[in-house]
Amino acid sequence: MSQNTESKNNHGIPRACGLLVIEVENSNPNGDPDRDSDPRQRPDGLGEISPVSFKRKPRDIVDTKPSEWGELKKQVEEYLQSGPLEDADFQILERRGRNRETIEMEVYSGKFIEKYWDARVFGNTFLEKGEDIKNRLAKRDPALAKNENKKQLEEQAADLEKQMRRNIKAGVVQFGMGLSIKPINIRRNSQTNKSGVEEGTEQGFAPLGYRFVPRATYTMPFFVNPAGAVVRDADGKAKIVCWKRDVELLLRLIPQAYPLNPSSIRPMVRVVLAHYLEHDNLLGSFPDLEALRKLTPAAKQPKEPDVAELPYPPGFEAWADTDANSFLRTHLMNNGAPRFARYRELVSGMEITRDKLK
Repeated sequence: MSQNTESKNNHGIPRACGLLVIEVENSNPNGDPDRDSDPRQRPDGLGEISPVSFKRKPRDIVDTKPSEWGELKKQVEEYLQSGPLEDADFQILERRGRNRETIEMEVYSGKFIEKYWDARVFGNTFLEKGEDIKNRLAKRDPALAKNENKKQLEEQAADLEKQMRRNIKAGVVQFGMGLSIKPINIRRNSQTNKSGVEEGTEQGFAPLGYRFVPRATYTMPFFVNPAGAVVRDADGKAKIVCWKRDVELLLRLIPQAYPLNPSSIRPMVRVVLAHYLEHDNLLGSFPDLEALRKLTPAAKQPKEPDVAELPYPPGFEAWADTDANSFLRTHLMNNGAPRFARYRELVSGMEITRDKLK
């Protein structure tokens, strides 16, 4: 069965890798709480965008379901020629105000995976202490709290704890650290506010409170591993916990990650290119890191942090169908045969399959 075919017994998720090219101008793409919210920066001067920071953006879109949500679902449905996506199946685990006892019950009933999109795609580490599980079990069933039922309580609590542990998984999609292609500058400006922000003040003042990068280009790799879409239950039977529609929704969310999450401190952060390469088989048909390194733009003026750089791979001045075809023919061919199944550029919607390589 093809790795791209989704059915009741096959998740249909292809093995793939991708590279986001993110442009930043007069913005803070990811503040560092350990450095007074300065843009994240390594000792060598390179800027960072953490995987957690980027994954927060798609999560928030799915959680809030803005007016654009319907169009995003429509794109997935039309691309996969699938049935309608139900909002009830696209809830977010990593959000404020969640009720741990409710989620615990969803794990036991089997509703957890059906409900939480981010748990299916990114995985989850929803941990509970055995003592807490036992206390909540006794609260739900007071008869178990009696001394004569203590052994039964311990056994049921231990079984529930095992269910919670089996529910922990790494997820299908993993994002790597985003890094700028050359060292960044950080500027710090003070902010004022006409009205007071504290009692007894007539105006507000935040010394060096506005911290931003004048200009930078970052790249962030990500990887799709379909092995994470299947787990084994207590009886050893395979259970699908993520489907192709879940990953396809993420691919549609990537270009919208920043525009649909506006912020005063990052008004000009955009994914300008999002390369996505599907392997020809589930074991991998080309080296991920080699392909992503060749897609990574190289700084032409590495000693000028605030000078804009082209977001394209080395040797390219633009990125249209002809450019992508040229890159694929040069870097992803083996004895005249393509080593990839499909290339997509998620921002423009460009798509090139191996049988259509010009």
